[in-house]
Amino acid sequence: MRTLLLISPYWKEDHRWMVSSVKLAGLWQRLGYRVVVVCMGHPSDQRPVIEGEPRLWRATSDQHDSTIPNHGGSAAPQTLEIHRIPDFFLSDPWNYGIAPGFAGKALRLAEEFKPDIIVVNKILFWSSFALLRLRLAGFKVLLTTDTLVGITWWPRGRFAKICAAIYAWTGGWLILKAATKVVFFHPQPPAILQRLGVAEKSTVIPTGIDLRGDQRTANSDQRKDADRRPQTADRSPDNRSVTVTYVGRLESVKGVDDFVAAALKVKQEHPELQIQVVGWSKENHPLVEAHKDAVTFTGLRHDIPDILSSTDIFVLPSYSEGLSNALMEAMTAGCACIASDVGGNAFLIQNGVSGFLFPAGDREALAAHIRRLIDDPAKRQSLGEGARKRIEERFSWEKVGEEYRKLFESFRMENGPAFAKASTGKKWKMENDSHASGTDTK
Repeated sequence: MRTLLLISPYWKEDHRWMVSSVKLAGLWQRLGYRVVVVCMGHPSDQRPVIEGEPRLWRATSDQHDSTIPNHGGSAAPQTLEIHRIPDFFLSDPWNYGIAPGFAGKALRLAEEFKPDIIVVNKILFWSSFALLRLRLAGFKVLLTTDTLVGITWWPRGRFAKICAAIYAWTGGWLILKAATKVVFFHPQPPAILQRLGVAEKSTVIPTGIDLRGDQRTANSDQRKDADRRPQTADRSPDNRSVTVTYVGRLESVKGVDDFVAAALKVKQEHPELQIQVVGWSKENHPLVEAHKDAVTFTGLRHDIPDILSSTDIFVLPSYSEGLSNALMEAMTAGCACIASDVGGNAFLIQNGVSGFLFPAGDREALAAHIRRLIDDPAKRQSLGEGARKRIEERFSWEKVGEEYRKLFESFRMENGPAFAKASTGKKWKMENDSHASGTDTK
């Protein structure tokens, strides 16, 4: 069995889930890889659970090691191993962990497991700097990311933006240049990639959604049947409740305050509107305290498909965004989706066909879209159908998995195994891969 070393900022914690890492690890296991993960976290957060094939999981840290047998009782190949390095976490708007010794740990794991592929997921996290250490040691490394923090993705707040920009054009630029190949989850502006000097070694492969045995189609059909039923005295537009939902952490960059303000304005005209915010937040979060009587704040939930099955309108109002898993889940569930026109949102949503886009921060435009979809059940239905079709055509795990299979095969053929280190004394230099396939901007 081939081995893949995945370097991720975090794994699964209530306040910081690295969904792309968890999902991709599951996908790569299906492709036949044993995945070894190193991430920031604490021993108390050991959770040997993953979305993917249920084989034999092992979670480890510097202080703790545990194994879980598969349910059949017989030995099964270990396909996931997680190493967590304790860190100090700076909360919103930074959302940044600091783990001394992380790069050294990643290098030791690379030398121990001799992986066929090394992937660093995300740029400009503390964990991302392990890429430089590995490249200096002669390892070939793939970098995957959905955003360019400080270039195409920005936090809210002037000081945080200044820091992000400085960080991006120093450490971020070095990491991009050092990577053997760069995989973006959604297209980036070609001019920026040229300016960064990484266009020739960049490509686009999105994350996706597992549609195998998917039950959300039935939920979508139920929603369509409800919208098709004729209006009656008991089911007039004013009596049938419509649920509008946000799913995600309550962080400033997510724009949840805009969603709440816009939805509450519409609720004044449409009292049947039910507003819910689903996701982790700090205790006594000011937004929750201010609006808990008019808005349902569910806190962290693990039954998102069930929540989406009863959602009519899904809203993602982020000021900056990568390729949102929450938005993909809502589209898969057949919800009528409204999202800010930033980052990967415009890659997922074809405006007016598979959802509505609006300028980030424009509460009036957001309220107008919500109002339109309340008043027009047929448009809700068509957007939901278009959303599901978009996911099936471009973002199913089968399609994404085939793209990664081809990428890994070509990467090994062109570069050899990741552990085929450079000869002693050979200096590493930052350079573009002239043999890369170029940036996919479709």
